[in-house]
Amino acid sequence: MASGSDRNPIIIGGLPSQVPDFDPEETKEWLDSLDGAVDTRGRERARYLMLRLIERARERRVAVPEMRSTDYVNTIATKDEPFFPGNEEVERKVLNATRWNAAVMVSRAQRPGIGVGGHIATFASSASLYDVGFNHFFRGKDHGDGGDQIFFQGHASPGIYARAFLLDRLSESRLDAFRQEKSKAPHGLSSYPHPRLMPDFWEFPTVSMGLGPLGAIYQARMNRYLEARGIADTSASHVWAFLGDGEMDEPESLGQLSIAAREGLDNLTFVVNCNLQRLDGPVRGNGKIIQELESQFRGAGWNVIKLVWDRSWDPLLAQDRDGLLVNKLNTTPDGQFQTYATETGAYIREHFFGGDQRLRAMVEKMTDEQILHLGRGGHDHRKVYAAFQAAKQHKGQPTVVLAQTVKGWTLGPNFEGRNATHQMKKLTVDDLKGFRDRLHIPIPDAQLEGGLPPYYHPGRDSEEIQYMHDRRKALGGYVPTRVVRAKPLPLPEDKTYAAVRKGSGQQSIATTMAFVRLLKDLMRDKEIGRRFVLIAPDEYRTFGMDSFFPSAKIYNPLGQQYEAVDRDLLLAYKESPTGQMLHDGISEAGCTASLIAAGSAYATHGEPLIPVYVFYSMFGFQRTGDQFWQMADQLARGFVLGATAGRTTLTGEGLQHADGHSQLLASTNPGCVAYDPAFGFEIAHIVKDGLRRMYGEARPGESADVFYYLTVYNEPIQHPAEPENVDVEGILKGIYRFRAAEAGAIPAQIMASGVAVPWAVEAQRILAEEWNVRADVWSATSWNELRREAVEVEEFNLLHPEEEQRVPYVTRKLSGAEGPFVAVSDWMRSVPDQISRWVPGTYGSLGADGFGFADTRGAARRWFHIDAQSIVLAVLTELAREGKVDRSALKQAVDRYQLLDVAAADPGPAGGDA
Repeated sequence: MASGSDRNPIIIGGLPSQVPDFDPEETKEWLDSLDGAVDTRGRERARYLMLRLIERARERRVAVPEMRSTDYVNTIATKDEPFFPGNEEVERKVLNATRWNAAVMVSRAQRPGIGVGGHIATFASSASLYDVGFNHFFRGKDHGDGGDQIFFQGHASPGIYARAFLLDRLSESRLDAFRQEKSKAPHGLSSYPHPRLMPDFWEFPTVSMGLGPLGAIYQARMNRYLEARGIADTSASHVWAFLGDGEMDEPESLGQLSIAAREGLDNLTFVVNCNLQRLDGPVRGNGKIIQELESQFRGAGWNVIKLVWDRSWDPLLAQDRDGLLVNKLNTTPDGQFQTYATETGAYIREHFFGGDQRLRAMVEKMTDEQILHLGRGGHDHRKVYAAFQAAKQHKGQPTVVLAQTVKGWTLGPNFEGRNATHQMKKLTVDDLKGFRDRLHIPIPDAQLEGGLPPYYHPGRDSEEIQYMHDRRKALGGYVPTRVVRAKPLPLPEDKTYAAVRKGSGQQSIATTMAFVRLLKDLMRDKEIGRRFVLIAPDEYRTFGMDSFFPSAKIYNPLGQQYEAVDRDLLLAYKESPTGQMLHDGISEAGCTASLIAAGSAYATHGEPLIPVYVFYSMFGFQRTGDQFWQMADQLARGFVLGATAGRTTLTGEGLQHADGHSQLLASTNPGCVAYDPAFGFEIAHIVKDGLRRMYGEARPGESADVFYYLTVYNEPIQHPAEPENVDVEGILKGIYRFRAAEAGAIPAQIMASGVAVPWAVEAQRILAEEWNVRADVWSATSWNELRREAVEVEEFNLLHPEEEQRVPYVTRKLSGAEGPFVAVSDWMRSVPDQISRWVPGTYGSLGADGFGFADTRGAARRWFHIDAQSIVLAVLTELAREGKVDRSALKQAVDRYQLLDVAAADPGPAGGDA
């Protein structure tokens, strides 16, 4: 590992533009030497000399600017390639069998009556990259640690299944169940890497493009974090991410490269399969994607290894004394190389080599067939091995291997390099025969002409299969494999939650602060305190979490190499190599990637971590919703806090910050258990139950593979003490009676969640004192969980008509309450409307529908008609509809409370940033 100063330079490259020339005569001599080289030996020779000088300068540790890109040739020279330790002949046989079975599996999935498709071309191009990794690099988990973490490219999954078939990890019947997960249950294979669907096989979901590279960076960082904090020994773990060159167009793919370089993550290797094609055409038809990516990665501080040409180019490049061939390679655009992949040797001779007599002379003794087979580096096992070995041995930086391949390689002329190859899913009989011949698969024509093409297995005792098993045994077991070794954690005692359950007394605090107080007590617990991982996007102070800085400290592998400006303050900013807090900067995507890596550590490394990710308003769920889906797929666990929640509580920020919909977004994620608590004691019970479910012992029929989302607010209120005999079951299931009416004669029910519960209590008082209405107040801690349970009940009833019909919890809970029912929250109406069909009575709702805006809290609530007085009107309206009050009362209420005048509303409490 390089030293901290080497890994984290303050200035990278740069020219001494402000440095005076103390010896102009010496400078002139150097410049004259360069001019002489150009004039007498030509630009190419001068360029060579300059590159050698730069190389020597770096060897002597002279700081010179980084080159943005290098020649379009392999980074590792032939003379520098290491010894290849494998049996290349046997590995080629293994790879051919894998290629065949992958293509046949997808082709069979297109059989009549099924037609579920699949992708062939991506794995065909990247097969050698994976094969070298499986045979020589990817560490399994059998040695007792987490092994390597491998992010497989989603569209390459057929090849991973095909290899598992050869190793007897998957049967032929399972291959035939590809993409038939329910009709062939429990033997179906998921279309892509989906841990939730195949929890013993896949570890990391990657097919939502851009999330794989992002996740890999933060997984490598989490490995370092675990080791730095003494939780797990991850020193031998390496993170591999297999990506597509077209995938690198996604902003998430390149957006966080700098953190990997800044923290010196030399435990991370990206392998970019540069087959030069997107889904529908060339990635950079008029440009060169490998050169472009090289400059981007180099600029971000990564080590770049280009793997462009296979060994058949070595003799030609050795002849290239004038650099003419290299120049031709440098200036030929990708679109033309894609064309060369589909053309004849004669075409390549004429169009690539034919423009210059010296180029023609290089290949004059080569046949057209030999020219045709001048190949790409990503298909050459020895070249791939050299690149991977160099990546593993490089210290101080993450590495990217840019490997050029041909999409659809070996599948035949109808597939290779074609624009439509990504969508092509089935091989014709002629395609199969050509494919078979090219791979030397011993299957007769008759088996290809009479129905579905067969799979090929060389036999369990064959040399190649035994070789595969031996290699995996040496490397620590089979991959991909997901193993859960973590044991349930000892949970905190009840006294840990006591302070929050007592309420806030005369002090007004926001629910965000109530949660922070609880978190502080949980982090003091001797058993699980050190397992909490705090995550925030540059907002710890906003959420009142700066109190953790002195004790938990902010994780930085370099520590704090400066004197903090606030070092004399009690809550000074403090960084440490063993810090517990992850401060990911202004990047919700980075925070969510940290959340996922921490939340799945119980499986990845057998060590449970309890991530607590706190984000501002809706900017977690709205901005990174795809990652939360990824989190659910990866079976990650933890707590997510949508702080400063609600459409009207964050009064000064305006439209983009006013969250009235994240609870609705959360309801779309089956792995998310979402709550909207009103008071500290509710939060205490929800967090306690979440810890039990995710990290203790889940109850029968209850999945531990969930994450909890709590929306908390920045509005200060007085938190009541926990009522005696509080309905804990109701809090956890989603609704309980918080305050029964004490006056009034006409019955009604108000259901509210989160910050709206105090408005409902105030409406309860007004209704009793001014309208003789006896309204109970219910705290709806989770509209989403109420709906989810009701839907499950309806599904059971639908499929079991002969059995006793079940009743949803919300219906049972409200069955003794006399309506009408009015629901209110600081969310859009569709959030509480989720449960309307199961409420046993007349139902009305209020909500903050529309865009938010900046104003006082009172004005905003009057505008959206969700303040206490508007709740009063809504209850009276429902009672009038039922004939229990006269309709004239409605106009009286509108006039009395000036509900049409936003400016007439009480501004409400101010402040409360946390």
